[in-house]
Amino acid sequence: MTQRILAFDSGIGGFGIVRALRARLPGIPVDYLADTAIYPYGEQDDAALIDRMVTLMGEAIARLAPDLIVIACNTASTLALGALRERYDIPFVGCVPPIKWAAALSQSRTIGLLATRATVRRPYLRDLQQRYAPDCTLLAYGARGLADLAERAFRGHPIPADIVQQELAALFGQPGGDRIDVVGIGCTHYTFLMDAFRASSPPGMIWLDPADAVARRTATVLGALPPRPEGTSRPDLAFFTAMPAEPARMTTAMAALGYGSPALFAQEQAAI
Repeated sequence: MTQRILAFDSGIGGFGIVRALRARLPGIPVDYLADTAIYPYGEQDDAALIDRMVTLMGEAIARLAPDLIVIACNTASTLALGALRERYDIPFVGCVPPIKWAAALSQSRTIGLLATRATVRRPYLRDLQQRYAPDCTLLAYGARGLADLAERAFRGHPIPADIVQQELAALFGQPGGDRIDVVGIGCTHYTFLMDAFRASSPPGMIWLDPADAVARRTATVLGALPPRPEGTSRPDLAFFTAMPAEPARMTTAMAALGYGSPALFAQEQAAI
């Protein structure tokens, strides 16, 4: 029986990584779990969020029996990967802003990062820069409403160009921002806004989405695991800890990724 992956995020951002997983690992089942009950994660207390994720992942492992879990959320990866790996004997793959990749491509040695406010304010971002891009100037900007805009874009709503332009003006308008030649996204939600970012940014700007890098790492880790025993196959499932808004639109968008209608993941002890 084929190995099974679980992708996890606070909202729809992880579906971008699912898309990359489908392309790189065709035929590998991928379940999805979104902790929509407390979206967005960046507004939560760190310690409480770690406790919640440890509990929630335990329930997901018990119910869905994944061979590997992808934490398809920058905030969750930063905060909880260590605790999850310590608690559960199952591989976890996380995602981090593509600072190393941006540094490898930048000619000006000034790189940009478009992320959430929660990601930008955490010390680990500077740690990444010091480790992988010490000779680069990193100009990061924490956008206020782009994750919500991505939620709407995923559901098929048009993307207001003026909102995107305002956020990008704040990124490139920082001192030295005119030297940025590469921008990475530090929020998986932003995958669904990449075309709008490219259309509203200076000519020649390089935009980096780490989704395929996460899928590539997942393929490597999965390939080192033993085969799963034969058993009964089932469809890929997409769960939400609170039912998402506009379920009809969600169902249509999810169908393109191989899922049926959204299902409620009833929690036992994962309150926050």
